[in-house]
Amino acid sequence: MNRPSLAALFKLPERIGWRDHAIGASLALVYATWLGATARSLGFPRDEGVYFRAGTDYVGWLRLLFERGQDALKQGAIDGAFSYNHEHPVLMKTLFGVSWWFLHQQWHVFSDASTAYRLPAMFMAGGALWTTYLFGARAFTRRAGLIAAALLGLMPRIFFHSHLACFDVPIMSMWILCIYVHWRAQETRSLGWAVATGLIYGLALATKHNAWFLPAVLVPHAFFVQRREILRALRAGRVSIPASLVAMVLIGPIVFLALWPYLWNDTLARLQWYVDFHLHHEYYNIEFLGRNYFGPPSPKSYVPVMVLATVPTVTLVLFGVGGADRAVVAVRRLKAWGAGVIERSRAKTNGRPGGPAEEHAPRDRRETDLLLALSIAVAVGPFFLPKTPIFGATKHWLPAYPALALFAGHGFDRIALAMRRALPELAATRARWAEGALLVSVLAAPLAVTVHSHPFGLSTYVPLVGGTAGGATLGLNRQFWGYTTEDAATEYLNPKAPRGASVFLDDTTWDAWAHMQEEGRVRSDLRGAGAPHEAQLALVQHELHMSEVDYSIWTALGTVNPVYVVAHDGVPIVSIYRKP
Repeated sequence: MNRPSLAALFKLPERIGWRDHAIGASLALVYATWLGATARSLGFPRDEGVYFRAGTDYVGWLRLLFERGQDALKQGAIDGAFSYNHEHPVLMKTLFGVSWWFLHQQWHVFSDASTAYRLPAMFMAGGALWTTYLFGARAFTRRAGLIAAALLGLMPRIFFHSHLACFDVPIMSMWILCIYVHWRAQETRSLGWAVATGLIYGLALATKHNAWFLPAVLVPHAFFVQRREILRALRAGRVSIPASLVAMVLIGPIVFLALWPYLWNDTLARLQWYVDFHLHHEYYNIEFLGRNYFGPPSPKSYVPVMVLATVPTVTLVLFGVGGADRAVVAVRRLKAWGAGVIERSRAKTNGRPGGPAEEHAPRDRRETDLLLALSIAVAVGPFFLPKTPIFGATKHWLPAYPALALFAGHGFDRIALAMRRALPELAATRARWAEGALLVSVLAAPLAVTVHSHPFGLSTYVPLVGGTAGGATLGLNRQFWGYTTEDAATEYLNPKAPRGASVFLDDTTWDAWAHMQEEGRVRSDLRGAGAPHEAQLALVQHELHMSEVDYSIWTALGTVNPVYVVAHDGVPIVSIYRKP
């Protein structure tokens, strides 16, 4: 009896199935573990302190609901818990709070409260890789899916934001998951996948307001995929709407409202406030090409420049290769469709029956290319508008990056196949080694840049623009949110600050400072100060609009010379002044 070889035991079947979910889950677990291992060296940005507190309030309400039932449903109890930070939906903040309550307060899995708060977002980041792998494996090949997931995780900005108890990476994860289940619904035309689309869309709405743009991706795609059925129904006097879209309309808003108790009272007024808040969002400072922007119009070059400067260049090259290949296919389809139209017109003129217009075209009935292209366009499109605030830098269009990575994974596939064709006589073993070398050459640079970026993810730029130093020279923002006080504490304040010294915190919030002291990241004897003249030590987180802070410190402390500068690749990130 012949036993199967070791290679045969590990050979994946042609059909995508549970083994691929195991691969995706492994990718998610490895990435989340990496994030968890590096989380303590990353300070607390301004928004995290707000979401820590909100999560604590929300889990307090959940405990009240389980302990006292009807009392928790009174408007006073709901508003008392959910009025704080009601400009954002509650799904992730609730998960932050639940994770903190069980993993830190009750079971003591994590000694740091912040790690427990951050864990749900880390797993959401891993989930984005899982979904991207599955999408790529089904749409292209397993290799394309694997490369796409790896390239997505190895973007320095995504790695940075994946650590945080914020919403930017979670909405990226929910965005690609919603697109994936919608795509499966178009492929299978099953009720189960249609209902799943509605449920996931509702969860996306409950994650962040970016989800309100998803219909601009899914509606035109669904109508284009099912255009023949829709036209046939119209000719028969009926209206046919794709089931996944019906589910989004019926289920999505119900999930959104059900998960957000704050909207259960004065619903219309509170919804109107929520919409108005984001339609008329205030501007914050951001530096771009040496200019400080604090209001409209936003520069139209912002998105392309920041993408070029922050996404690893090899990822963009592969995206170009994959996107160009799919564009060629689209052009061929368009030509075939045009030829079919002409042929049918001639046949009609000559009294002969004509065939379908797209009969001769290579066709993906799921219209994957259109879906991915729409995903990118809709995610970044608002940032080309002059009145869209750009204060979040790249974090606000992270939902575009999974689709970008999927095209890049397909681009790697095309290059690997071209290499095989160029080396037809290469033995099978050597061919595998050659593909392995190609894989390493593609992933090595993104891995190196991402590892090197931590914990200065917002300061890091890719070698194409000269790295961190090149970004500073170009006048690109070095940071925001004041999170780098952690590095100032590690490198100078903890070992060298006088006992009981007062410290001006600049852009760091009181909540962030308190959390750092609670977790022993900053010495407990140091006292925060709200103004330079109240402090013995003063910090400046270097951003263009912080220049006035430098002048205030020089005047208040009587010195222009910092005693220490936290730097990344020679670029000043935080300067520390000490009163003589």
